Formats: sequence, C-alpha cells, structure tokens
Amino acid sequence: MATSREHDFLSKAALRIMESASDSGLFGYTEGQRKLFDFSCDLKRDWSKVVIGQTLWKHGGDGIDKDLRTLLNEKDIAAAVYIARHESRLRSRFAEVTQSYLETPMRDRLSRLRVFWVPADFKAGDEGIEESIYNSLREEITRDLLMHITLGGLIPRDVKRFSSSRRPGLPVAILSHVKRFGYRSHRHTAKALNVNLEALKSETDRLFIIGFMESESLQGGEYQVTESGNAMLDICSRLRDYLNGSLGTGNRNEGFEHICSLLGISYSSIPVATRLLGKGAEVDIQDSTALLLQHVAQADADGSVDWPAPYFNLPSTSAISTSS
Repeated sequence: MATSREHDFLSKAALRIMESASDSGLFGYTEGQRKLFDFSCDLKRDWSKVVIGQTLWKHGGDGIDKDLRTLLNEKDIAAAVYIARHESRLRSRFAEVTQSYLETPMRDRLSRLRVFWVPADFKAGDEGIEESIYNSLREEITRDLLMHITLGGLIPRDVKRFSSSRRPGLPVAILSHVKRFGYRSHRHTAKALNVNLEALKSETDRLFIIGFMESESLQGGEYQVTESGNAMLDICSRLRDYLNGSLGTGNRNEGFEHICSLLGISYSSIPVATRLLGKGAEVDIQDSTALLLQHVAQADADGSVDWPAPYFNLPSTSAISTSS
C-alpha cells in the first residue's frame, strides 16, 4: 500500500532520532528488520533491546485497532512506538482501543507502548516545518522513550542527588568497583578502595537510596549496579572525555549534550580549564554540574575507576547482507 510523504518522513525521523542520539556513545544502534512494522531498530548496551513502531497518518481511526494489535502481539521487545496524527477522533478511538485491552491478557503489554502525537496540519515538503516537527519529536522521543530504555529511567533528580555527595570521586569509584567485582561486604569493599569504612557505608547507602545500586535484601549487603547506575557511570566516563578534550571533534558531541541537557547537566558551560580539584578549586557548590565534574575529575586523578568505553553503532542486518 502506498504511503504518504508525511508517513514516510515521520517513520524515517523516528529512526534518525534514535540513531543520532546513539552518537552520544551511551548506547549502540542498529536498524532492524521491519517485518510488519513501519520502522524497527535494536538499541544496545550490555543488553540488546528492540524498538518497533507504526505511523498513523492517512488511514482513519478504524486502522488503530489493527496497528495496536500488531504492536502488542510482538514478543521480546522493549518498546512499541506509535506516531499518529493529532485529531480528537483519533485520540478518542485510541483511548477506546487501549481501554479494551485492559480487560485482556494483553494488558501488561500496554506499558511498552509509547505514543507521540503530531499536529494534524503537518505537510511534508516544507523544510522549515519538517525541522520543527523533527525537533519536537526528538525532544519527546529522547525524554519519554530513550531515557527509559537506554538509561534505566535516569532523571535530573537522580543526577543532582548523586552529584551532591561531599566525598569527591567516591560515588563514581564505588559504582565502578561494584560493576567490575561485585560487593562482598562493606569492609572488603572499603579495603579494596582504600577508603574509610564509615564513608563507604554512607555512600553505598546513598547510591542504594538513589536507585543506582540494588540488593535482594532490604538490609543491603550483596549489591549490584542497576541500569540507571550503569548509565550514570557511562555519563561520567563521557564527561571524563570532555575534561580530557576527547569527547569528539572540537571536544563536542551534540547527541551527548542533548541527553545531558535533559538531565540538567550543562557541562559545556564549564570550561575544561576550570580548576576542579585541590586548593583554590573553582567549584560552585550550588551547581550540580560543577559538582559532578569534580567527582569525575577526582575519580580520574585517583585512578580508581575502570572507565567504560563508548558504545558504537553496528551496521544493520540488511547492510551486512548487501555488502557480502
């Protein structure tokens, strides 16, 4: 069936947004096999998570039932994206269909659904309008989809609480150590990191409360780093690249900067030459970004962190087949 220019633009825009966000180095991206969908991709970190999507533009509300059934029937996916024309009758029909699924075994799969509404008067072909629609979608998809799937639901409050530790470098060092070696006990970990036992206990409790570490026991003890904790460690690693002048061409990375802006991290506002450590450090204790950079700088100076390397994109299956 022939599709409209608007339909094609929106489907391609969704993939382009996810691919450009992966330039941050915080996750990898591979375009997937479309099968029954308008677009599909595979997002990778220490795991692989598939995102599929449908775009509703030309057909009326009667097609929503089929679209949602197609999306929700797919197994082993992290998210099902639905990009649709913003009309009251379509939103009403969408609400009716999703409500009907609440009474079926499919109800648990509704949590994977992410819907992004596009103004009904959008017409493809005008470069300025396309850019506006793309930027709006980029903001919504990055905030509501990618932050949850690839960064474990990391939010600005988590970053601020992490940065507010009064022990520069230690929270980063703990996350790195636990990710690499596990957490056998307070005493063992304190000895391994060569830090005061009480300081180690306090920082571990903070990381547990923030949600960067988890334990099967409510009293803690055997800790593991959570997805959001791993994401925070990856962000710290990219911030280290920034401080070392190696974040990208001209020490810039647009994808990373955009994700950081959604997390309240305005690292580019602090010059790399800023003195972050030692006597005369130029750190505003009210600025969570400055405090976060101080944590990164101290952990780097201590040599206490196994810094995660950036993730790189992989060619799609179709691209591999074409080249072989």
